[in-house]
Amino acid sequence: MMNQNGSGFLNSIPPVTKNLIIINLLFWVASLVLPKVGIDLVQLLGLHFPGVKDFYPFQFVTYMFMHDTHSFAHVFFNMFGVYMFGRVLENVWGPKRFLSFYLVTGIGAGIIQELVWAYSLQSFASANGLSLFQLVRMDPSLNMMITIGASGSVFGILLAFAMLFPNVPLFLMFIPIPIKAKYFVVFYGLAELFMGVSSFGGDTVAHFAHLGGMLFGYFMVRYWKKKDAGNGKYFY
Repeated sequence: MMNQNGSGFLNSIPPVTKNLIIINLLFWVASLVLPKVGIDLVQLLGLHFPGVKDFYPFQFVTYMFMHDTHSFAHVFFNMFGVYMFGRVLENVWGPKRFLSFYLVTGIGAGIIQELVWAYSLQSFASANGLSLFQLVRMDPSLNMMITIGASGSVFGILLAFAMLFPNVPLFLMFIPIPIKAKYFVVFYGLAELFMGVSSFGGDTVAHFAHLGGMLFGYFMVRYWKKKDAGNGKYFY
């Protein structure tokens, strides 16, 4: 009976959502194990700044499958978000569209993070009489700037859920008061913007990447709504 219940639970999760969770967990385990044989997956697959020694274009995709190896919380909460909201979107959109959304919002988040880095580094370079290219070439420590995590995609998923189901009540953790999804997302977005602009000391969270995932997610949902309405489909 226990095996049947477990199988039923797994079968209730749509295929793309389930496989994304499995893949992320497998990469997290691999990131813990492989350094013992000299392979640093975070360094290889995490997103670096263009021009540094370890930057590769494929990192715009692979970085979203990497998570902090010092804590299970990073991958757990991201995958919890994928499970809670991603399965709903996949059931509405279908696996192909949901996977496209997940990847595009993740890549979009990475692009925004790179632009924020470029702006910050350009300002620093100009203050020291250098071009951005010269700074990147001269400072090997920039190779240690790495972005990892699926949060960009998760924030995109959360925004899409709120756009499709704006009045569904959600609960903030430890606050037993229902908040409509549309207000929940506005609160989260403003909080990320505030923390990103404030740049508190010691804050290593890529807040603008989160906003990038929401931004790309917003335009994708708007585009699909317009396209589907033109085809006589109303899934929202």
